[in-house]
Amino acid sequence: MTQDRPTIRLRPKANPRAIRHGFPWVYDNEIVTDRRTKALAPGMIARLEDETRRPLGTVAVNPGSRIFARLLDRDPEAAIDRAWLAARIATALAHRDRLYDVPYYRLIHAEADGLPGVIVDRFGDTCVLQPNAAWAEVLAEELAAALVEVTGAANVVKNASGRARGLEGLDDAHGVLVGETPGKVEVPMNGARYVADLETGQKTGLFYDQRPNHAFAAGLAKDARVLDVFSHVGGFALAALAGGAQSALAVDASAPALDLAREGAVASGTADRFDTRQGDAFEVLEALAAEGARFDLVVCDPPAFAPSKPALEAGLRAYEKLARLAAPLVAEGGYLGLCSCSHAADLQKFRTACTRGIGRAGRRAQLIHTGFAGPDHPQHPQLAETGYLKALFYRMLG
Repeated sequence: MTQDRPTIRLRPKANPRAIRHGFPWVYDNEIVTDRRTKALAPGMIARLEDETRRPLGTVAVNPGSRIFARLLDRDPEAAIDRAWLAARIATALAHRDRLYDVPYYRLIHAEADGLPGVIVDRFGDTCVLQPNAAWAEVLAEELAAALVEVTGAANVVKNASGRARGLEGLDDAHGVLVGETPGKVEVPMNGARYVADLETGQKTGLFYDQRPNHAFAAGLAKDARVLDVFSHVGGFALAALAGGAQSALAVDASAPALDLAREGAVASGTADRFDTRQGDAFEVLEALAAEGARFDLVVCDPPAFAPSKPALEAGLRAYEKLARLAAPLVAEGGYLGLCSCSHAADLQKFRTACTRGIGRAGRRAQLIHTGFAGPDHPQHPQLAETGYLKALFYRMLG
């Protein structure tokens, strides 16, 4: 019953206008805290009021998190039940149905889709759910049931990896909520077929956010020699081969990821033009330079070097170093793609670091394209964190 839910209140110096204008988070230093509020169970649904007791909406709370409350609904009496969850999922699904002919995409992108802290990637009849907020963990089974109801999925797999769950005080235990784990699945994307491991793969098994950047790179790849660094399951390499690349070399530190990339090349019918090299990316780039290797298209898509503000300066130095090592491997007139998934490094800082690295390598370049995550990864207008992905493509002039 909504009348039985607890009430939490903003401090007098907090700004209720931010919530009224759409900001979805309330931090722990903005809440009036006492023994009662500190004793609220993580994931509990509560009513949020401003300092004058005017209602602001329905929130999910976690006293153990820096984000004390997440706005679920502006209606302070909203019932957060399976029907409510299904309505949010249906709204998200309608958008993806307009974008894609086949059901392989990010279905739920957290706050931007009205389900704070919830990630769902869809792989045909399987949905991989990441409940990265305490309320979503509490309601994981209801979320799974709503996903089945709305999408008709046969399987819902819970993935508990990632830094966000640790910040919420959640465990890292994976599990199957509905059906079974299908293991490896083939994913058609940009003319290639990727193999995602939904059981033991990284994150949900595949990074859908790079889809439009893969496509842009593929448009540069006809008859090209391609180097894909931090390739994971073959991201840019397989798309480039589908786009007519002469050859593609995938580099990654993970042997299992490269095994999946090879399986994807076989499934795509491009295995004869595909090769892999396992090792630390920076060391491999230095080794390739020593070997005199040259490529017409080089793309580097590293993990987040700057996952938080304290890591920003070190992360920017790493992006600069990556650009400095990659630039010499690009043939004159060729292309260099550099990517960042670090939300702490905004586009300007990332571009400055990459351009500096190219200059330190003694190369001249034009910036020809800036890419972002695909439309199945919508941005929340009030949360800069949701605009995390950047992709810069340079043409090397000399």
